[in-house]
Amino acid sequence: MSPARYLDRHQAALVAFLQKLIRLRTVNPPGENYREITTLLAATLRGLGLQVRRVPVPRALQKKNQPQLLAYPRYNVIGFWDTGAKKTLHFNAHYDVVPVSGAWRHGSPFNPVVKKGWIYGRGTADMKGAIASLVFALKALRATGVKPDFNVEVSFVADEETDSTLGTGWVTAHGRLRADYAVVGEGGEGDAVCCGHNGVVWLNVRVHGRAAHGSTPEAGINALEKMSALVLALNGYKQQLARRTFRSPDGRRLHPTLNLGGVFAAGEGGKVNTVPAAASFTIDRRVLPVESIRDAERELRAFLRAAVGKIPQCRITIEKISDNHSCYTAPAHPLFGAMRASVARVRRRPARFMVSTGFNDMHYFAQVLKIPTIGYGPGGRDYHAVDERARLKDLTDSAKIYADLLTTFRG
Repeated sequence: MSPARYLDRHQAALVAFLQKLIRLRTVNPPGENYREITTLLAATLRGLGLQVRRVPVPRALQKKNQPQLLAYPRYNVIGFWDTGAKKTLHFNAHYDVVPVSGAWRHGSPFNPVVKKGWIYGRGTADMKGAIASLVFALKALRATGVKPDFNVEVSFVADEETDSTLGTGWVTAHGRLRADYAVVGEGGEGDAVCCGHNGVVWLNVRVHGRAAHGSTPEAGINALEKMSALVLALNGYKQQLARRTFRSPDGRRLHPTLNLGGVFAAGEGGKVNTVPAAASFTIDRRVLPVESIRDAERELRAFLRAAVGKIPQCRITIEKISDNHSCYTAPAHPLFGAMRASVARVRRRPARFMVSTGFNDMHYFAQVLKIPTIGYGPGGRDYHAVDERARLKDLTDSAKIYADLLTTFRG
């Protein structure tokens, strides 16, 4: 039996494993159930014959980076299948998921249901589906006695949904990886293989006013009004960004973007009859592969300061939340061609290269380890949203593609 045939016959088991992962609500922040899911993933890889290390992130390092989250320790899982090959192909996926809001029409976020060829639940698309596909790709190779042409290395990591510092960042710096090539299980999906992604700069802007009684607003400085003026001024910056472009290998023109107010709030002491003394909003600045996060942040801060100078009695504090590097590799290395060929074989139509507008952990492998890196996984619909879901066929196809790559890529 071929690995592809095995996967067709065991799709229900793949889906059941994914449901098991989703029921462990690994919401980040704060980082719930990391101990439980990494215990499960480590045991699963050991059951497939891999050498496994389940590594806790040192508490001192977490205290430095996340002092408010010490009650939620971080763990990463690293597995290795030594096939005796000279080179190693690494697969990476994160197990944390974003918080939930809104009313779901199909099941509930952590009680996944299957309907009409789709599985619904938080993490199905981003990105526990990729974990399930990879696990079953390895299971299919083991069950059918097909030996990969590479050693196989796996990392299942924490914290991609925040800043990856204690997840893939920690693994690539301290995990003693043996990777020569890497596949990150997101960024590309369907017929598209990802060869790069945007970066991001996240800022929080605090606007300082002066409280007063609501009946005498002239005695105060209304922080909400000043914040509103600043937000309107940022439309000019959006127009500047819209003129910048990066051409993706599939012909799309990407532009830097600005999302304002993903998190916004009033200050303490807010009351309907009080002039607000404080207000805050966040900025999500997406950074093109041809830009640097350092330059993007410097430019954004300069624009904010200049805009504030034109708004009477406006005073702000800018706080850095986090950032994430962009990356891009021209798809010339044989790994890229091999993955495109595997996608085309399994999906039976031409595949293409693209650059993701989101960010993921590819840059740690491509820029820190400096190894050929691609992104591909089952993906899905409504990432981070209500009724997040993945198509069952895409889950199985991704498992087939991973297995095919491991047995056709020649390095």
